[in-house]
Amino acid sequence: MAELPVTETPGDPALCRGRFTISTLLGADEPPSAAAYDSSHASHLTHGSTLYMRTFGYNTIDVVPAYEHYANSALPGEPRRVRPTLADLHSFLKQEGSHLHVLAFDNRPSHELVDGLAEDEAGTNSQKSPGEPVRFGWVKGVMIRCMLNIWGVILYLRLPWITAQAGIVLTWVIILLSVLVTSITGLSISAISTNGKVKSGGTYFLISRSLGPELGGSIGLIFAFANAVGVAMHTVGFAETVRDLLQEYGTPIVDPINDIRIIGVVTVTVLLAISLAGMEWESKAQVLFFLVIMVSFANYLVGTLIPPSDDKASKGFFSYHGDIFVQNLVPNWRGVDGSFFGMFSIFFPSATGILAGANISGDLKDPAVAIPKGTLMAIFWTTVSYLAISATIGSCVVRDASGSLNDTLAASPGACEGLACGYGWNFTECAQQHSCRYGLINYYQTMSMVSAFAPLITAGIFGATLSSALACLVSAAKVFQCLCEDQLYPLIGFFGKGYGKNKEPVRGYLLAYAIAVAFIIIAELNTIAPIISNFFLCSYALINFSCFHASITNSPGWRPSFRYYSKWAALFGAVVSVVIMFLLTWWAALIAIGVVLFLLLYVIYKKPEVNWGSSVQAGSYNLALSYSVGLNEVEDHIKNYRPQCLVLTGPPNFRPALVDFVGTFTQNLSLMVCGHVLIVSVWRDGAGPEPSGLLPLPQPWQAAGLGRLKPNILVVGFKKNWQSVHPATVEDYIDIIHDAFDLNYGVCVLRMRDGLNISEVLQPHVNPVFDPAEDGRATSKSGAGPSASGTVDAEALVQEEQARTIFQSGQGTKTVDIYWLFDDGGLTLLIPYLLRRKKRWSKCRVRVFVGGQINRMDQERKAIISLLSKFRLGFHEVHVLPDINQKPRAEHIKRFEDMLAPFRLNDGFKDEATVAEMRRDCPWKISDEEMNKNRVKSLRQVRLNEILLDYSRDAALVVITLPIGRKGKCPSSLYMAWLETLSQDLSPPVILIRGNQENVLTFYCQ
Repeated sequence: MAELPVTETPGDPALCRGRFTISTLLGADEPPSAAAYDSSHASHLTHGSTLYMRTFGYNTIDVVPAYEHYANSALPGEPRRVRPTLADLHSFLKQEGSHLHVLAFDNRPSHELVDGLAEDEAGTNSQKSPGEPVRFGWVKGVMIRCMLNIWGVILYLRLPWITAQAGIVLTWVIILLSVLVTSITGLSISAISTNGKVKSGGTYFLISRSLGPELGGSIGLIFAFANAVGVAMHTVGFAETVRDLLQEYGTPIVDPINDIRIIGVVTVTVLLAISLAGMEWESKAQVLFFLVIMVSFANYLVGTLIPPSDDKASKGFFSYHGDIFVQNLVPNWRGVDGSFFGMFSIFFPSATGILAGANISGDLKDPAVAIPKGTLMAIFWTTVSYLAISATIGSCVVRDASGSLNDTLAASPGACEGLACGYGWNFTECAQQHSCRYGLINYYQTMSMVSAFAPLITAGIFGATLSSALACLVSAAKVFQCLCEDQLYPLIGFFGKGYGKNKEPVRGYLLAYAIAVAFIIIAELNTIAPIISNFFLCSYALINFSCFHASITNSPGWRPSFRYYSKWAALFGAVVSVVIMFLLTWWAALIAIGVVLFLLLYVIYKKPEVNWGSSVQAGSYNLALSYSVGLNEVEDHIKNYRPQCLVLTGPPNFRPALVDFVGTFTQNLSLMVCGHVLIVSVWRDGAGPEPSGLLPLPQPWQAAGLGRLKPNILVVGFKKNWQSVHPATVEDYIDIIHDAFDLNYGVCVLRMRDGLNISEVLQPHVNPVFDPAEDGRATSKSGAGPSASGTVDAEALVQEEQARTIFQSGQGTKTVDIYWLFDDGGLTLLIPYLLRRKKRWSKCRVRVFVGGQINRMDQERKAIISLLSKFRLGFHEVHVLPDINQKPRAEHIKRFEDMLAPFRLNDGFKDEATVAEMRRDCPWKISDEEMNKNRVKSLRQVRLNEILLDYSRDAALVVITLPIGRKGKCPSSLYMAWLETLSQDLSPPVILIRGNQENVLTFYCQ
């Protein structure tokens, strides 16, 4: 731990009264006065002191809570204030010269330092500076914009017709069902938008920051495209109305199709100019359109109160009458679309548009207030307008009318049927022949006919279409700009640049303009329109699902200030949105879902380096936690056994072969934990350092894992330098293996001819954490460590390359030789089987060697083959070794004895007290008695090494059952000599495996 710099205590007794002093922090040239050290004298803490300003009068570097510590940005021209770090408060304080070191500023990228204090001040400051961006409130920025986008051509041209088809009751059901979906979505938008600061990007920003970049990016791209095509749709609706007026007055431009193209291109160009002029001008244009629509509504309502003229009466308008209202309550289905869902599919697009305000979230003063309030108010007032128009027009217009002034009862004395007979008109003939041109069910321009002044309704149609087109143009560019800035997709970053004080997406406007012009020139939008509606419904479904998912994960970060939402209502809204997609146009729903999935898979494949704290991350944590806890309630079963390895690698890059080997058979299958054991000294009661073994510190196997997700196998590298290092380190090494067996672990020891540790090549200087001689390369017994000169010879580089890549390349058609000499439960067989499932080992031939008697070789071989076939491992080549217990060659025995000579006690002629004292000082020494007791086992290791050299000299991997030395009876040096001898002089890697003597293989199905 770093320590605080210490200075001398001031000599003045007044400074030594036990008060907290900060002379080392201030570092002034002149020693401060006595009162400066006394925090109780508030008068001495002037406002000129930085420390005073950061606290409530207590002179310390600690700070009181402040908004700036949590914001991502600062006021323009001012440094960003941050709280002191834990190291500043607890460990050390950085100083420069004699002055207090200023706390570091945040080094975030500049494009992330937005929407902080500067925007908050912009929303509250009454005096707007010239360079300040334009910000809108909830009325002008959200409510009016959403209402204009919801109102459209359907309101004027299709709602009366839907009322005639479905009747007032079912029309209200259709309206309320549509509004139910949009209201639930509005509540979800309100919850998401109030769960933290909302930047620009609207729908894309809300979904991507809630569900992550995968779904957010896909829906953002198609939502921006749908809005761009929506510009063309609304513009064509406007152009068709203008064309009809031109034809009515006999002044067409060219022909019907080209007239739409000409008028549409000119109109969308004007809309582009309004958008390029800036959000302020665009907002003024929207207010103008809103006023026009309000006037048209008033004009319609006044018209319903005016007594009908003969011309209007001939077209079916008779003002308010109860019998007309009663007759129009019930449905009267006609035509191909004459059904409830047919009418619903036609009306529902007119209820959309609730995202128009959220899509300019970056231009709002306070999105967290404006989006919920404006969106919900827009839904409410547009719903009232739809219900009112449906009820009023269904109360004063009959379904069928001829439009002929001659169809009065006086002029047509024949039989008369229908309500019009009671008002002096006879429309029986055209009603029976279904040839009526007017009436609520036949005439789309009924609202114009009913109104007091028909041109105002036409102006309302113009206002509704143009305002919707303008809103779509702005939404497409704004959403696409945010998507470009996040760089989730290639080749689109060019369009993300903003211009001016509002960062207007000029390039995005031009791209949306180009897309709109392309679809206007095509002039055939009947096919593409359902796809656009489905794209909007996809957005609704994902917004609702975002709200549900964020709520169900119980993440502490989900704290929306808007409380009037329900996670189950949000889920219902998501499901209903998907159902409506298929009810509208099933093939368009499939296309929309297909596009979303394609873009989703692309982002999953690219794995963008973003972390937005999405609910998907919270959900992953919940799933992992619940499954981990659930595993504790299930008993282990042999069929579900998985080798979960604790690998003592030190820093993993120092022993890559060990990591690669274990990773090969645990990847996508089980657990691998890399461990690093440090021998440290700890303090007890201030008495001084004591060895860690004397205190109950957690061992790696006690600290690793969670519940059932914990290691069951210890994997270590072979200690190649065991003869040259201090015997105490060898004792620690063997004790780790004994501890693993005591905890019922399996043990694997990996040995490679050139060693596993490449730290000398990676880091030529001596690392104090590791034993200098641990690399195993030519370290003398005198303790001379490797050179720190930084030079590495060519042989070391070759060895390092082999140690780094030997398990990363294909193993060809070599053999994997398994010496299953003792039954350990099957772990010696299971690990080679898992290795062979990997591509780089799949071509290797597996040979199994077992011990046996020379007179029973055939029977024992058949028995092992039968057992292996029951295990279904695919191992069919079995060799029986009858000569395991033969005496090894004399020179090999002598080599083994010479290896042990430095570790012998040679206690044959010494008394017991002397032997006990020698054993206490050197527990690794081997007594003559221990040597004699283990002689047969020692000779077996020598003989096995001879067999391995005969059979497996060219194998890709040699797997041997690890011998076990009895704890307390087999000295560490003797056990290391067994392992050394067993794997000596072998070129291929050798893995010694011993399971915990419990079954890991079974041939039963239960």
